[in-house]
Amino acid sequence: MITEIRYNRPMTVELSGLRKTFGAVTAVDGIDLRIGDGEFFSMLGPSGSGKTTVLRLIAGFELPTAGTVALDGRDVTRLAPFERDVNTVFQDYALFPHLSVQENVEYGLKVRKVAKRERRERAREALAKVRLEGFGARKPSAMSGGQRQRVALARALVNRPKVLLLDEPLGALDRKLREQMQVELKAIQRDAGITFVFVTHDQDEALTMSDRVAVFDGGRIVQVGTPESVYERPASAFVADFVGSSNVFSGETARTLFRKEGTFSVRPEKIAITDEPAAAPGTVAEVIYAGPVTRYVVDLDAGARVVVVEQNSRTPRALAGLRGQRVRLGWHEEHVIPLPSGKDSAHAS
Repeated sequence: MITEIRYNRPMTVELSGLRKTFGAVTAVDGIDLRIGDGEFFSMLGPSGSGKTTVLRLIAGFELPTAGTVALDGRDVTRLAPFERDVNTVFQDYALFPHLSVQENVEYGLKVRKVAKRERRERAREALAKVRLEGFGARKPSAMSGGQRQRVALARALVNRPKVLLLDEPLGALDRKLREQMQVELKAIQRDAGITFVFVTHDQDEALTMSDRVAVFDGGRIVQVGTPESVYERPASAFVADFVGSSNVFSGETARTLFRKEGTFSVRPEKIAITDEPAAAPGTVAEVIYAGPVTRYVVDLDAGARVVVVEQNSRTPRALAGLRGQRVRLGWHEEHVIPLPSGKDSAHAS
């Protein structure tokens, strides 16, 4: 595991030797992790990688088989969820349909027997933080998916938790609304000034919002770092494949292209179609128009099938005409990232 950045500020969440098994299945396999105060931290990985189980261990919905969970320097490993200074926002929002927005946000305070006047004021403040002033009288059914998502956030924020846990909260939204909410969620976190721990399997989502990202695979963290460091300097072929897209080269192909032994990654947008005589020759197998960019699938003479991404500056007719054509591909040396050795193969993901 690689940690790219250290914080001098206090740690809000500290996980030590965290392990969780379900019968013969090991869901979390020895996690050590520190999350800073006020940080937007994302846990990214495919289904079954352990990220949601770690979130549930922090929340107290699951107890670890081994290891400890500390919040703000306090060991909470064996405490119940309501005894921990955290709140959780789920994908389905879990709003009460028969209550108004104001009543939904107040609900947790009412359970805690906060005085009526104070809880109304705190609920109004929480709704203002998520830009829903004036929506208190509405029922959830009269609101859009993005608005309901913000109500769920307000209900969590009203309790003023030290840590807000978010389990794929944007998963039910359509693409455009999801992208809008990514920007809004980061702004809300910045305004609230509390620690957000965000679980997602969406790479773009994690890169867009996070101060740091932990990439999960097989119950372990395989890399931790800023979005830029994880994307630009992946620690393994898995990270290169999973975070964005990458062309991975090894074996004879790598020796031919780079004149050295090892396994290497080159991102599609770092490769250019060029007229340089020294560039790698190949044949365009496919041209995929994708609006602002075009993806070219190129079979290199060196034995690799690679993907190249270009901003669209050619006409659609010119793009289609490249299929089957001979081209040369070039890249800068600094964009060739060495990876731990894997299979003698080359592929694009």
